[in-house]
Amino acid sequence: MAQWALVTGATAGIGESFTRLLASKGYNVALVARDEARLHERAAGLREKFGVQTFVLPADLSTNEGCASVEDYIKTYEIDVLINNAGFGINKAFSASDINAEQQMFDVLVRTPMRLMHTAIPGMKQRNSGTIINVSSVAGFIAGGTYSASKSYLTVLSESLNTELASSGVKVSALCPGFTRTEFHERGRMKMGGLPKFMWLNSDKLVEQSWIDAVANKPVSIPGWQYKLLVAVISTVPRKFVRQIGMNVRKKQR
Repeated sequence: MAQWALVTGATAGIGESFTRLLASKGYNVALVARDEARLHERAAGLREKFGVQTFVLPADLSTNEGCASVEDYIKTYEIDVLINNAGFGINKAFSASDINAEQQMFDVLVRTPMRLMHTAIPGMKQRNSGTIINVSSVAGFIAGGTYSASKSYLTVLSESLNTELASSGVKVSALCPGFTRTEFHERGRMKMGGLPKFMWLNSDKLVEQSWIDAVANKPVSIPGWQYKLLVAVISTVPRKFVRQIGMNVRKKQR
């Protein structure tokens, strides 16, 4: 009997890469995003190419109603793989940003994955099987505003759950990519022209590595030698330099 995977932010970028990877491994896929037309287009592509079943779940995860609709789906159907990928960034300093936009980002990046995990884990524990991948970011290791803070939360929670659930058969991993060629930066109106080409990651390749790491039950996956090196350096330098690095990165994107 084929198992089911649920992917949020499933219509583009890392989320879309996950849908194709999971479908290629025989998982049926429930796709979650705001754009219903695009969801149906992506779902049809998965069915045609991989012969899997799909389910389309339009939801705005920045709203209580959208988050609750996905929770209800997870309560009703068995989900064997949960990919918390939905997210966006704000291209303004916290002191100059719109509080409603900040709240929406918090709800998508923190509230929603926390609630979806809390809903999915009991069933996974009962079945002694399940995989959760939370798409975090190397930004969580620096100090770059609320986005960094949100991703830090997601990484630390993933690490904690990886340990808590170690004997249950449920695997939890945080995927911490660096700059990746997706729609993310364009949607956030971020200036990325000055970034060296070697710093860009390929979405399909990093998702493949993330899956390998999750199956191996690694709590944190950092694809790319350049970002492994960056995180290693960040962990050794004084925190005041880490804060400055974060601010410099954010300023260059505005």
